[in-house]
Amino acid sequence: MIDAVRDDASLSQAVETFFRSTFSTSNPLITEAVKRMLAAGGKRLRPRVTLLAAQACGGEPLEHLYLAAYMELIHVATLIHDDVVDNAQLRRGVNATAVDYGNRVSVLAGDYLFAWIFKNVTANYDAPIPHILSATLADICDGEVLQLRALGDLQTDVTRYLEVAEKKTASLFAASASCGAIAAGGEARLVEALREFGRWYGVAFQMTDDLLDLTAEEATIGKPVGNDLRERKMTIPLICALERGDRDFTERIARFYGGSDGEAAIPAIVADIVAQGGIEATRRLLHNCLDRAELSLRSLEPTPARSELQSLVEALR
Repeated sequence: MIDAVRDDASLSQAVETFFRSTFSTSNPLITEAVKRMLAAGGKRLRPRVTLLAAQACGGEPLEHLYLAAYMELIHVATLIHDDVVDNAQLRRGVNATAVDYGNRVSVLAGDYLFAWIFKNVTANYDAPIPHILSATLADICDGEVLQLRALGDLQTDVTRYLEVAEKKTASLFAASASCGAIAAGGEARLVEALREFGRWYGVAFQMTDDLLDLTAEEATIGKPVGNDLRERKMTIPLICALERGDRDFTERIARFYGGSDGEAAIPAIVADIVAQGGIEATRRLLHNCLDRAELSLRSLEPTPARSELQSLVEALR
């Protein structure tokens, strides 16, 4: 089976099959909660990156299916916690875990899942993979704290935003790529190239998510449009608009984030962000990150796996 399954579509299907038929913990309630979130969908980008990185380094990707699955489960655990912190009601178009199970069960489910993942990783993988993943989890938590501290802070600049994006989002993409390469026995230069790919792809992915929050339909993103504004987050389109905007625009944002204006103001704020050039400036930054991700792939041999990684980049353009 391993020899027959090499294309990206088949790898993605293998990940889905694993989650449906193989994934289980010793706690039935937590298994149920996690499987419910997995069943809600998702692109499974992190496990795809892991398997493609392994394949790009000459490995048989399905030999690393469990490692790939752990990357997605780390992501799921962070989402469960995020929804508690943000008091979110929807995730991927269905109730957030906390809505159906309550905050206490959700927090414990996320904690348990982290522990379960690392128990399996440390038991089955040699250094440096456990070290990379533990450092990644620390980065994710650090990034979340930095984002919380920046809520409503209109002085947040692009440099500070990038620090949050690299830690909160890009670190797991970088870990997915580098761990897949290491597990497949990739040379150090390939491991580093794939880590850099994951880093810049991850930052671009976060910027895309910020854009979609302002420009997509609710059915597309699985949560209310403008949700980042409701949560007073300093996203990259808003930061770029504030850098270019006039005093009146800054004062309107300050009133909204200060609670003076209600939710009815959101459509006008979105229009203001567009008018002040926030969307256009974000797309320029996004394309710069994607260019860097593409550049890192040049160290790899021209294989189908590299082409699939390239296609991930193109999908964000």
